[in-house]
Amino acid sequence: MGNVAALIKIMPTGVDVDLETLKGNLTAAVPEGIQLRGIVEEPIAFGLVALMATVVVGDVEGGTEGVEHAFAQVPDVESVQVVEVGLL
Repeated sequence: MGNVAALIKIMPTGVDVDLETLKGNLTAAVPEGIQLRGIVEEPIAFGLVALMATVVVGDVEGGTEGVEHAFAQVPDVESVQVVEVGLL
């Protein structure tokens, strides 16, 4: 069994969300067994900034579902979307 890297787009609920606090909350929410490789900011429009998180998960069915669900439960998260997945 190998590993896959997934790029996950996290949209905050609005432009007034403290992104540093949100990054910390997302980091704390990562389930056991999943590696968080980093979170970067990506400007969207009109002051709204998405967070792009790179995670490494096992190459199993439903591999990113756990982290997607965990990120969606974090306060100030509007949506979570897997943008890209690739084998390591």
